[in-house]
Amino acid sequence: MNGTKPDLEALYGEESARAKKRYEHLREKYTEEFGAAELRFFSSPGRTEIIGNHTDHNGGKILAGSITLDTVCAAAPTDDGVITIVSEGYRPVSVNTKVLAETAKEDGSKSLVAGIAEAAEQFGYKVGGFRAYVTSEVIAAAGVSSSASFEMLVCTILNAFYNDGKMSIADYARMGQYAENHWWNKASGLMDQMACAAGGVIFLDFSEGVRYETIDFSFEKYGLDLFIVNTGKGHADLTEEYSAIPREMYAVAEKLGESRLADVRELILLTTLSGVREKLGNDRALLRALHFFEEEKRVDEAREAVTDGDSDKLLRLMGESGKSSYEWLQNAYCTENPKEQPIPLALCLTELFLKRCARGTCRIHGGGFAGVIMAILPREEREDYTAFLSQYFGKENIYRMGLRRFGAVEVDF
Repeated sequence: MNGTKPDLEALYGEESARAKKRYEHLREKYTEEFGAAELRFFSSPGRTEIIGNHTDHNGGKILAGSITLDTVCAAAPTDDGVITIVSEGYRPVSVNTKVLAETAKEDGSKSLVAGIAEAAEQFGYKVGGFRAYVTSEVIAAAGVSSSASFEMLVCTILNAFYNDGKMSIADYARMGQYAENHWWNKASGLMDQMACAAGGVIFLDFSEGVRYETIDFSFEKYGLDLFIVNTGKGHADLTEEYSAIPREMYAVAEKLGESRLADVRELILLTTLSGVREKLGNDRALLRALHFFEEEKRVDEAREAVTDGDSDKLLRLMGESGKSSYEWLQNAYCTENPKEQPIPLALCLTELFLKRCARGTCRIHGGGFAGVIMAILPREEREDYTAFLSQYFGKENIYRMGLRRFGAVEVDF
């Protein structure tokens, strides 16, 4: 992709000693599972959404970042065309790339691997067999894109083994999206895949295809820690809640003669609001549309803040974005079960904690309605914050992480 092959020190920094044990474990387990081979090692991070909540589906902008939690593997090519993946905690995957039609769709990781292989061929790339032993620290079902991390790992292996590094980040993302859309029956965008593949902070603009810019930025540099708090899945079916957001945004755009909000000017909506409101009969849709327009402005400002290294401005904008998600976008809890509000509770408790901190912020993270929040706070507060939130959500659900400079890469080990 870009020829970068970092060693453990470059990739993990102060965590390199622990990382070495993880990679030695991979080597041992691969040998136990498959026998001796000339192994190569790969890493693909999870991702965090910094700002740009629910904008991508309407052609909007997002600022996201690769995180220090990653999916790693030891792998070796084979000449039989069969991809075999053993992942700790998951059932083994075996896909014959010569007869992809034999692989069932909507069958978990197996379908994703087959979908990526099919997409690679359609994009004019070569595919072939390999064996891989995989472990992951990317939290499943916690809004940090464990599936996209896995997808980008598979893309990176195919790129290294069979394509001489010719695939681009955008190719990776489109292959992952294709696999989810056509083999998983999931309406995936490109944000998760791009943020996992690229490394660092990535600015994404979906108004005309996919435009992106990577920016070197870390919270760690400014003495800040990034936390993800998993508040639980909840008990409601969130399918309708999620799908209603883009659907309502599209409805507003349609009343203004466009198919998506990226092609509408906020001023046009404001000057015709009364008429649109009467025709639409849905005030929530209007609030969600206004969230989109204001969020677009915040993403542009946040991009400038990250480029300039202005962490205080970025924290302010993230706080404003989170407030807008809560009040305008309204994805803090499920309307089907309003008594169950773990995200608002986690935000409330974090805001109470932040009153003692010199600076920091918190916000809904990702899709919302249930799941996770993000908190940014001074490094010296990490232990106290973990202890405080652990009382309510359990220590196992409080995750400290950082932004990492490298995306999905082969590792020099």
